[in-house]
Amino acid sequence: MFAAAVALVALSTAGCSQVPPETAVAAVLPTDAPVTVRVDTGLLRGESTATARRFLGVPYAKPPVGDLRWAPPRPAASWPGVREAVRPGSRCPQTADGPAQPASTDEDCLFANVTTPRKTVPGVKLPVMVWWHGGGYTHGAGSDYHADRLAAQGDVIVVTLNYRLGVFGYFGLPGLAGSGNFGLQDQIAGTRWARRNAAAFGGDPGNVTVFGESAGGMSACAMLTSPQARGLFDKVSISSGSCLLNWPAGGLYPGAPRQTPYTSLRQDQADGLASARGHGCPTNELSCMRTKPAAELLPLNEDFDNHLAHGTPLLPLDPATALRKGQFLHVPVISGGNRDETRSYVGGAMLAGVPPITAKTYPAMLRTSFGADAGRVAARYPLSRYQSPPLAWSTVVTDASWACQTAAADRYLAAHTTVYPYEFADPDAPNVNRMNIPGLPMGAAHGSDLPSLFDLGGHYGLRTRAQQMMGATMVSYWSTFARTGDPNHPGAPKWAPGTAGGTRQMQFVPDLVRQTDVATRHHCPFWETVR
Repeated sequence: MFAAAVALVALSTAGCSQVPPETAVAAVLPTDAPVTVRVDTGLLRGESTATARRFLGVPYAKPPVGDLRWAPPRPAASWPGVREAVRPGSRCPQTADGPAQPASTDEDCLFANVTTPRKTVPGVKLPVMVWWHGGGYTHGAGSDYHADRLAAQGDVIVVTLNYRLGVFGYFGLPGLAGSGNFGLQDQIAGTRWARRNAAAFGGDPGNVTVFGESAGGMSACAMLTSPQARGLFDKVSISSGSCLLNWPAGGLYPGAPRQTPYTSLRQDQADGLASARGHGCPTNELSCMRTKPAAELLPLNEDFDNHLAHGTPLLPLDPATALRKGQFLHVPVISGGNRDETRSYVGGAMLAGVPPITAKTYPAMLRTSFGADAGRVAARYPLSRYQSPPLAWSTVVTDASWACQTAAADRYLAAHTTVYPYEFADPDAPNVNRMNIPGLPMGAAHGSDLPSLFDLGGHYGLRTRAQQMMGATMVSYWSTFARTGDPNHPGAPKWAPGTAGGTRQMQFVPDLVRQTDVATRHHCPFWETVR
């Protein structure tokens, strides 16, 4: 990337005889970027690594505490002097999710982390990529995603954000403005901060891409349908987060009701009212709940997963409905998911000790999820075809709820804008979920694509040379897309846009990156006939 920039600038100055050639070239060679910069709230001092420059724990909004708990994010206050920006800020309140994701009760958590290449070419403005992390709307932090490799190899600026989670981000009450949307409002505020301050880090404020995975992808897809989307970003990349995701009863986890990544404002406010009254706030619910310590509210987080609310000024329509109607911002989109999404969910349920998935329980689970169509599903997915009943069940739910819904969403997108569909399908992908369950290999489970773009927790997780080469290819696709709106670049397989009637996706497998008919492999024509 640097070489191309140098060549372009050199060509543009070749005819200026009054400037010696060696001077012109020297003026545009990459140089170490400064580790002290000025943003709109003050001076920041970051750090350099071997390949990147980082500014960590930068506040983009005021702490959402006191009267600002369950209120729209407010701009961060200015600070005197130089703020050290070499450590991440606090995670938003959440329970622990393994040793790499500790618990937190600190509501002062609205921070951004900025990573750039260590060396930059003067005068060259880099694309800005803003990451909305996943975690089921209840876990995670922007600082979990180390972006040195993406920034340096892709020659882009990467901004990873924290946002309010669980009850703190998606709580609602009758009459409470912003109900169910506080987490999304944070994501919007952080993205606006990134655009507003892009130039301070060498970025182009007119070239911003939002990208996210799981809950972050679901939020990004929803944001495409928002009246506030215009002017917020120029491109979107959605990973395992389609607006059309739809889990049948028992599909997300045993005993769970049928659900989508979103809920209605009415339901969100009813759930919030029930939570308040169940926690000793029978009247004056909002003021009472604002007095509760964060640690006391933390057990409510799981009650507000998939509670991003529609029927609000921010999301007037259910994002799935808006997508089907073509009522979304028509910007270029990358959209896809993982071949074996549900294996990690099934594995987690098994480790939690839920009733086992066996040859005896499999038919009953199908009846719970698919009713009168259960027999047809059983015939399409017979246990004899799979290593174990849990593997059969995870394949059913992956196909019905993730892969085919994503493929359908891609067709709706393609009817109105340019979309690049994909599937991550590495059969030996990094086991980011740390599960080793006999009969249930993780394969390309939910989240296993992330090490191809990020070093999770600072750890480079690509083990084999083939995985490393595929990861480099994915970095090039995603960063080129951020730069131009088209992921195609020299030396990589051609990635054709999707069409309103097409079923082909770019499939990422080590040593075999190619376009193929992924939808047919997931039996999507069959699932279109299942209610």
